[in-house]
Amino acid sequence: MAVGVFDSGLGGLTVLDALHRRLPDVPFVYYGDNANTPYGTRAADDIFNLTCAGVERLWEEGCDLVILACNTASAAALRRIQETWVPEGKRVLGVFVPLIEALTERQWGDNSPPREVAVKHVALFATPATVQSRAFQRELAFRAIGVDVEAQPCGGLVDAIEQGDMILAEALVHSHVEALHRRMPRPQAAVLGCTHYPLMEDVFRAALGPDVAVYSQPELVAASLEDYLARHPELIGPGTEPGYLTTGDPVAVGQKATLFLRRKLPFRAA
Repeated sequence: MAVGVFDSGLGGLTVLDALHRRLPDVPFVYYGDNANTPYGTRAADDIFNLTCAGVERLWEEGCDLVILACNTASAAALRRIQETWVPEGKRVLGVFVPLIEALTERQWGDNSPPREVAVKHVALFATPATVQSRAFQRELAFRAIGVDVEAQPCGGLVDAIEQGDMILAEALVHSHVEALHRRMPRPQAAVLGCTHYPLMEDVFRAALGPDVAVYSQPELVAASLEDYLARHPELIGPGTEPGYLTTGDPVAVGQKATLFLRRKLPFRAA
């Protein structure tokens, strides 16, 4: 009954942590492509190939359903994966849709035409690859009209977080928020479009101010997956054991993961 969680680095651990809390009886197998992180500056074909390799490894672990807990992979590769690559009986889902459903106040599976929503001005903070893909705007357009999205590529932020340099990460957040404000002085909502960014959520909130609603992914994704599994129990795979896989050095990755989650995770080589 295992479910796979794919990430390009360590940011997906924020989603995994929320999944564990929401679905404690589901064994999750986590795959971090730490040898190739970050994905945010890679070409789309490169992201697609790396993501497919990780998803296939999770299938080998008995995970028929895989969550891409990486916004860059979700933005640059998910649609192509779903349309051209996933075999029958398998599913690969991303992390954008639960976020957009919350932003637009639409329920999962609501396929009615796009309509006007309360939020008109949205700031998107994401990696350069996610911004370039315009996947967020595309998915939003399926559900809402009249929403102005200003996207801010947050170069360097993932690297700083992965390296544990939170002083640099905080400075980068302020710099990126200032750059966004020059183009959109008064956003109503801000989307943290990278699974690393919840670790800096308090800094984003402080820089944006109390009048901006901040949307972060971990809890939203966990609630959405709980609903999805209730409706599609057949997609819970045959795997029974949780696990933590990495393409990097398991010891080094495990040490970094401990800083993220404040508990030890037994990583093994993918």
